[in-house]
Amino acid sequence: MNAVADMRQGKGLASDPDWWRGAVIYQIYPRSFQDANGDGIGDLLGIVERMPYIASLGVDAIWISPFFTSPMKDFGYDVSDYCDVDPMFGTLADFDVLIDTAHRFGLRVMIDLVLSHTSDQHPWFEQSRASRTNDKADWYVWADPKPDGTVPNNWLSVFGGSAWHWDARREQYYLHNFLISQPDLNFHNPDVQDALCDVARFWLDRGVDGFRLDTINFYVHDAQLRDNPALPPEDRNESIAPRVNPYNHQLHLYSKNQPDNLAFLAKFRAVMEQYDSIAAVGEVGDAQLGLEILGQYTRGDAGVHMCYAFEFLAKEKLTAARVGEVLSKVDEVAAEGWACWAFSNHDVMRHVTRWGLTPAAQRAVVTLIMCLRGSVCLYQGEELGLAEADVDFEDLQDPYGIEFWPEFKGRDGCRTPMVWQSDNLNGGFSNARPWLPVSTDHLHHSVEAQEHAPEALLHHYRRAIAFRETHKALAKGALEGLRVNGDVVSFRRVQEGQEIFFALNMSEAPGVADWPDGSWVQIGAELNSAGPGLDGHVHLGPWQPAIALKT
Repeated sequence: MNAVADMRQGKGLASDPDWWRGAVIYQIYPRSFQDANGDGIGDLLGIVERMPYIASLGVDAIWISPFFTSPMKDFGYDVSDYCDVDPMFGTLADFDVLIDTAHRFGLRVMIDLVLSHTSDQHPWFEQSRASRTNDKADWYVWADPKPDGTVPNNWLSVFGGSAWHWDARREQYYLHNFLISQPDLNFHNPDVQDALCDVARFWLDRGVDGFRLDTINFYVHDAQLRDNPALPPEDRNESIAPRVNPYNHQLHLYSKNQPDNLAFLAKFRAVMEQYDSIAAVGEVGDAQLGLEILGQYTRGDAGVHMCYAFEFLAKEKLTAARVGEVLSKVDEVAAEGWACWAFSNHDVMRHVTRWGLTPAAQRAVVTLIMCLRGSVCLYQGEELGLAEADVDFEDLQDPYGIEFWPEFKGRDGCRTPMVWQSDNLNGGFSNARPWLPVSTDHLHHSVEAQEHAPEALLHHYRRAIAFRETHKALAKGALEGLRVNGDVVSFRRVQEGQEIFFALNMSEAPGVADWPDGSWVQIGAELNSAGPGLDGHVHLGPWQPAIALKT
């Protein structure tokens, strides 16, 4: 472990256990980032090839979605071997090259651990389903049918239908919160917890700097298998599942969010603490209690370092009132914790399309996220302003979209390949036919095209990230004085004697903000920041920010 720490420091990554606080993390969906071997699927060496570009953004770390051995029923989120690389992505040696290259560029590497479930092709499950008496018989969630042969309770799968599937070998049902081919591990069994902690050690020993923990609140289930209560229609929220999915009809009181989860997170945190400067960010998948869980899981030193919920990943339009509502709720239930904000990722419609953002609005919202208290996740391609791609049904790969088509088109529209060149049919992603088609609309937004256009969104992202990095109050400071005045949201960020005022007009009409009391100097001109008017107010154009430093 000391050798790993020495290796990081020898490559420009200083020991800093607090590096994650306020960090900007760039998410890479490896299937769609860069294909290095010409098979139409992105891979680890493709990421290595594009490392100079990633570093040029000014981000602190990368998060790589799963690349482990998998039958790919859910594109890597169904793991059949936690400690190896799927051949389509490369080899363990390729991963070592990736780690080495990232560290040489000053980038930390976080990998996506899917601990709540495995593939049904994982050797653990193959043994578990073989009998009720073998050594791993209790490693998954098995239950007898009701006397009439029906499922043990009313729990539903996120991907539609019952969360239980009959297995003829054991003549029992097993739990799957996602696809039938993704059986849930039994976290009530300490051997399961120990095995998953060993997985973390395997990757920490290879030099990773942390983890993104998939569906972190799904780990532990109610041991009594009690029915979930119904959720009234007025309380249903589409942030986790589309409207047409019956999953929205329940309050998932017993199938997830169990208090015992905190004990496992403490155990997992203890493993990370044995290594130098490691951090984890958890994905909280809950439409009703997401921020409360974020607060619970990141409070103190026994949980994960940071979590993100779905408040800003939901369909609900981003307005000043919505931002104020979410930040107020965070202050109420997670003031002692740490959020990690994201507007887009591999599971939701890209935010340019989801919120119908104009070019000015696209610039404004990245300025906003860089000024929020918390860390930030950026999803590949959002720095190019990519909209959701329109994928024909014949080209769909996502089982979620295939199941609910056409009312819900799935997640493929945000997973199409990255566009590096405009004059290439596949956008410079691959010389072969890509696993998903490259959107022709995306070609006009390629990296190559934007690099040579000073006014391009890509450069605004770089400026916004650099601005955050150079002001400690934005990276790590407290958030105070939150106000919403019509379409204008404002607040102050405070850290060790530095105080920054931020206001943003989140509309197409002019807006006004009150200039704070005291002596202030306008900053952020490179981000289109407005200054005070002669009347002592800040007059904001459509989607214009105002940023000032207290003197």
